[in-house]
Amino acid sequence: MEEKLIYGKPIADRTNMETKAFIDEMKKQGKRCPKVNVVLANDSPASLSYISGFEKLCASVGMAYTLTVLKESVSQQELNDVLDTISHDDETDGILLQMPLPKQINADEAILHIDPNKDLDGFHPMNVGKLWMNQPAFVPCTAESVMAFIEASGIDLKGKHVVVLGRSNVVGKPVAELCLAAHATVTICHSRTADIEKEASRADVLIAAIGKARLIKSDWIKPGAVVIDVGVNRDENGKLCGDVDFDDVIDKVGKISPVPKGVGVVTNAMLLHSAITAYKMKEMGKNI
Repeated sequence: MEEKLIYGKPIADRTNMETKAFIDEMKKQGKRCPKVNVVLANDSPASLSYISGFEKLCASVGMAYTLTVLKESVSQQELNDVLDTISHDDETDGILLQMPLPKQINADEAILHIDPNKDLDGFHPMNVGKLWMNQPAFVPCTAESVMAFIEASGIDLKGKHVVVLGRSNVVGKPVAELCLAAHATVTICHSRTADIEKEASRADVLIAAIGKARLIKSDWIKPGAVVIDVGVNRDENGKLCGDVDFDDVIDKVGKISPVPKGVGVVTNAMLLHSAITAYKMKEMGKNI
């Protein structure tokens, strides 16, 4: 069974090693250290835990890090102004606006105040548009992580049929476009798709991002398919699990990413990789 599993840790470790090597080289040359600014406007335990882990990762690779904490009562204008200020800071290479935002905040409006060239989440309309025009762009880190898993599986997407279960702006849509750019034939399925099981069973590569615990059974799977499980759910016993019923499909798949220890392990590494890209664009005039 182990030979079928694609774990996230080796992918994350390799990506972080590349990030650290670049930062070490910049320091050796006496150049400015790449810097990320995280903007936080909520004090939920989940957000605070995420921020703590992200800060430790930045420290481990030598990435400069700033946390900008705002009151949960922050107004739209105040948040917009903060993002404008950080966007114009020459020392900041990447900006992360931590979600969720307070209920009085319009996230779409706030994102417009992030410099597209510092938009590590890839949510700015300019980056979304560039992605769909097959131009260099910042891409949501989960979508980039999925592509890293596909690469690790060893499959060549050219001419393959990819089925994406889910149409979110964070995973489904950007992953679909990235697969199209790799010359795959892509089908996007969602809650209104007729006979979704049949569509899924045609996939050479099945990407599950629908948020339904263990929904996908073996009869959804084409024999030998690569399955990338992006779902993060809790089952009836509170156990962490993916969208795919792992035990039911394992004998049928060619490769599969587990949950936990899968895609979620890689996302922060991809964020820092994007920060390095932003730094290179600014300091070296290199494209994404």
